[in-house]
Order: sequence, then C-alpha cells, then structure tokens
Amino acid sequence: MYDICIINDLEQCRDVWKRTVPRETVWDIWEFRACFQEHFQRPACFFITTENSHGFTEILPLSWIEESQRYGYFPGETWKDKTWLEQNRIPADNEILDVMLDHCPGPYYLRYLLPSLKSASQNQCVVDEINYSFRPSDYNYDIENYFQQFSKKSAKSIKREIASLQIGACYRYDEIGDFEHLVQLNVNNFGDQSYFYDPRFRESFRTLMHYLNEKGWLRITTVLINGDIAAVDIGCVYCGVYTLLGGGTNRDYPGVAKLINLHHMQRGCRERLNLIDFLCGDFSWKQKFHLTERPLYLLSNCSTEIHPSEDLELRGAGYVK
Repeated sequence: MYDICIINDLEQCRDVWKRTVPRETVWDIWEFRACFQEHFQRPACFFITTENSHGFTEILPLSWIEESQRYGYFPGETWKDKTWLEQNRIPADNEILDVMLDHCPGPYYLRYLLPSLKSASQNQCVVDEINYSFRPSDYNYDIENYFQQFSKKSAKSIKREIASLQIGACYRYDEIGDFEHLVQLNVNNFGDQSYFYDPRFRESFRTLMHYLNEKGWLRITTVLINGDIAAVDIGCVYCGVYTLLGGGTNRDYPGVAKLINLHHMQRGCRERLNLIDFLCGDFSWKQKFHLTERPLYLLSNCSTEIHPSEDLELRGAGYVK
C-alpha cells in the first residue's frame, strides 16, 4: 500500500521537483519549465509518495489544462491542445505510477515521455513521436565521414543545393533582437497554425531566451543571404547537448533550412559536442539526413485520442522543409 499525497502549491512543487528530478537534460530544469508556467498559468497537481530519509522518492508532475479538460505533464504548455516540451520523465516506479494514475481525478494525456516507462504494467505506453538527433562522435567529429553514409548521388545533391545558397551567405550569432525576426518568419510561414501565434507561447519563449542567455547556454543562429535574413534558429547547449528549440525561414530562399541544419551539425563536430537534438517531427529532411531516431512515449486514459502525427509539420525548428 502506498501513501500518495497531492500538492498544488507551486512553491512546494518546485521544491519537490528540485529534490527529485535529476538535471540530466535541459528539459529537467525547473527554471526552464517555469518560463512556460509563468505565461500559461496552469494549476499544478503533483502526486508524490511519502517522504523517506532521502526526501520525496516518487513524483508524478501534472498540470490541469482547462481547454482540453485533462491533465498534461507540467507545466501544461500547449499548442493545438497538446503539450510541447519534450523528454518528460516520471521519477516513479511503474507499480507506484499505476497507483498515482489511479488517484488522478480526471483524464490525463502525457506526451513525450522518456523510454524508461515503456514497460509500465497497467498503463501501457505507446509510441508518441520519434525524436531525431545527430551524434558527432559517430563520425569522428568529421562531417565528411558523415556524408559517406549517403549514396554518392544523394550527397552530391545535398551539397549542390546548399552550395547554391552559400554564395552571398554569412552567419551571425546570439543577436537577441533576431528573436523578433524568428517569430515573424515562423508566423509568415504558418499563420495562426504557428505556435508563436499564441502570445502565451511567444512570451514563454522570450522569457526562456533571457533565462538561457543569463546562464550562458543560449544560441541564436542567423543566416543572412545578400543582406537578407534568410533563417533564424534559437537553441541552447547544456551538458554537451545542443538542442534546437525553434526557428523560422524565409520562403524567398528555398532550401535554407537544410543549410542552417547542416551548419549546426558542422558546428557540433567542430566543438566536439555530444549530441545535436533536432526534436520530434518527421520532416522529410530528417530521414534523408540519416539522423538517429529515438521513440518518446504517450501515456493516456483519454477515450478520444489526438493522433500524434497531427503536429509533425510544425515540430522541431518550425521550418517549411
């Protein structure tokens, strides 16, 4: 028998999270998620086990999402009624997790869960989406070694397309003001389907950008072609992992997404980073670029599910590919 408590006070939730969730990735950091909580203001609902000598040992961090009338993973930031932040972890044994979920007072829809929960007994996880990444060490930190896995025809085609854009192209880095260009490019491409169209999401990203900048983790990459802003990406580097969080491209420069993505990969090789995380979303270029695939999981008791692939075109850097 497990003694389950529910806490709703945000300060208490923060304290429990910080004592319980390992800071292995940037997604694990409370302050990172608090940037979204600040603007979405979801009621927190954390399920925890009783405290032992080491503190709270099991935690299920949820938020109530009013629009969809269900619980999502904290902080409950949403785009098209689905949470956006990835690599969510539930530091709870599968058996205890089942008990916690049984205590949940409403439907839950928990996305982008790390693979550790795929063997949950009563609450079977299913694959939500596929995460795509590039590991420079697999190619001895040499981008030419990476291109050897392509057919000669494919490698030549990619290089030719990128070479045509490199004429007159240059890069600038970490210009905070380019965030406004990123937002405008993304909205220009996707209109009200852009997650930056939602002021809560846009301001969450703005707050996150300033947090990452203060920590020294922020990376903004801007491609200029003949003086025009052709693409802008925002990302961060934490514990050797370069995560691309959002971006936008100029439709006047078809193929520029491939140019900036390859630039990130080249930079990862040059700096000997552990991983370049391109997030979920099955853009055609991700498979063509032979990125490493990893499933993230969905845990839900909702009678009507939203098909995971509905948001694929806008995941990741938010490009038109």
